[in-house]
Amino acid sequence: MEKEIKNIERLKGLSRDQFEILFNIAKRLNSVSYEETLIEDVLDFIISATNAERCVFVKYIHSTGNFTIISARNVKKETIWNLKEFSSGVLQQVTEKKEPVIYHDVKGDPNVSQFESIKIQRIKSIMGVPIIYDAEIWGVILADSKKDRTKFTESNLLFLNFFANLVSLALDKIISLENLRDENQLLLSQLDSTDELPAVVGKSRQMREIGKIIRKVARTDATVLITGESGTGKDLTAQAIHKLSARKDHPFITQFCGSIPESLLESELFGYKKGAFTGANNDKKGLFEVADKGTFFLDEIADISSAVQSKLLRVIENKEIIRLGDTKVRKVDVRILAATNKDLQKLVNEGKFREDLYYRLNVFPIKLPPLRERISDLPLLAKHFLKQIDDRDMHLHAKALRKLENYYWPGNVRQLLNVLQRASILCDSNKILEEHIIWQDSDDAENYRGTLKDFEQIILSNRLREFKGNKTQTAKSLGVSVRWIQMKLKELGEE
Repeated sequence: MEKEIKNIERLKGLSRDQFEILFNIAKRLNSVSYEETLIEDVLDFIISATNAERCVFVKYIHSTGNFTIISARNVKKETIWNLKEFSSGVLQQVTEKKEPVIYHDVKGDPNVSQFESIKIQRIKSIMGVPIIYDAEIWGVILADSKKDRTKFTESNLLFLNFFANLVSLALDKIISLENLRDENQLLLSQLDSTDELPAVVGKSRQMREIGKIIRKVARTDATVLITGESGTGKDLTAQAIHKLSARKDHPFITQFCGSIPESLLESELFGYKKGAFTGANNDKKGLFEVADKGTFFLDEIADISSAVQSKLLRVIENKEIIRLGDTKVRKVDVRILAATNKDLQKLVNEGKFREDLYYRLNVFPIKLPPLRERISDLPLLAKHFLKQIDDRDMHLHAKALRKLENYYWPGNVRQLLNVLQRASILCDSNKILEEHIIWQDSDDAENYRGTLKDFEQIILSNRLREFKGNKTQTAKSLGVSVRWIQMKLKELGEE
């Protein structure tokens, strides 16, 4: 009770203008959402209310004993980014004492006159107050003046201390909101990237080799470019790399880059500052910040605009991002994986994709084979899918499996899943028959994007497999001569 009475008495030392400023600051603190925005909107008010020339708000890192700058401003309403311009010695004093300090004549005070930064910056008066959270130092607010050693008064220090108390009261809410937003954004991203495809499945030579490559590259922090046709499992490969890496306990974030407006993609990736555009009512972290210490998978990377390409290059080279509408550079520790079903080298040659970004992304390339080139994996994939799709212990009749193996699969593994889901619905028992395997119009040859030579090879190989290598029966089914079959096999190098 005595403390409350004393605080009320101390309030009488504040001027009317200072009371009004504190009221406006309290309203702002009640509306912000992130730690680093607590001070950005109000430091100019503090400088005015305390007659300071500069003011800095820093966060104290207990593990290292160092400080990180949250925001700093000068009397000209300019932002200061370099923390070295302020006295680290006074910051340490406030941290150790856990109470406000004020020095009217820095040059004549032996407690601070020896500090190098004060000499270099020619500071004449300085004051600082602690920000307390859970009985520990969370940060420090420091104000100084280079011109007049009489500017700072006990009233100024009292004002600054009350402001620090307001920040301390708001921190609990702000930190909780920030953590909740990070978790929510992470969960949303994971939901968006959820795919019914299994983990990397296959025992073919190609998939065994890819498995070895994934295990090797997962142990590094190298940027990986995953290529392959649509539906080959590029996203699953990225997840496998993350799960086998040292970052496995940190976020795995996926962002699909295809057919998304440039402005929307930029705001999702890099975040934005309050007021950056209509509707930006609060600061928002981008996915690169949310994925800090983890892995960021950019799917369909070939579709990003030149502006986003430039910003992405900065992330890869310098581990830095700048939110939309902001000027503050923020460090991020993110491993980048990218994927595309397009020929990036061709896009580079056509001037549609930055060459320097291509080489930064293509540090370690992984090319996934289409399903038609690893048909031997189809029984294993089908078995895996059927376990996921239905709990009736589903299995394929031999003719149904042969029908699947004889198809050319333009939609790859994803299309196989769709076909099996359709078959399980049509099937009344636990055995999928040949008639249950149905291709939709969207599954036919009009969607095939390979070459005519490849298509001929697919049809011929499948038909030969169907007739167990009998060229006469194969020729009859295709309406050609046996000699044509022999010539085509020689041409394709399969004789």
